[in-house]
Amino acid sequence: MRKRRRPIVRPSNRDYYGGALMMAIGIGAMVQGRHYSLGTLSRMGPGYFPVALGAILTLVGLAIIATARFTTPESVESGLPPEWRGWFCIGASIVAFVVLGKYGGLVPATFAVVFISALADRENTLISATILGLATVGVCIIVFWWALQMNFPLFGWG
Repeated sequence: MRKRRRPIVRPSNRDYYGGALMMAIGIGAMVQGRHYSLGTLSRMGPGYFPVALGAILTLVGLAIIATARFTTPESVESGLPPEWRGWFCIGASIVAFVVLGKYGGLVPATFAVVFISALADRENTLISATILGLATVGVCIIVFWWALQMNFPLFGWG
């Protein structure tokens, strides 16, 4: 009796499937966002962000599909075990952002999400993750707190 073989999915096919999924999610977000008022760029309505994000997702999905055409199976690593460190760090960073965003404010939440996510990459060191986190905090303060004047306190404790 022969063993059943798993179907072979070439890495480039995974790119096609991933790109198509991103495009489907993006198109879905744009369709749902159109049910709300879009507004203008200076006075955005509730549908503006979902439509803009959906358009970006659709374009990124299209770019992934386009680059999959030029990816050869030899250039893609296959058969590697799952990256549990990466999965854990990304999940922990999301939890840290939610908890610190509610109780700590923008600065600690942003630093935590970037720092912990950066540790998912084995090539990053604690110093490089810290520098990346601090730089991102600086950009977020300038963009979200100062320029957009979002109602998100820099520090929530006290």
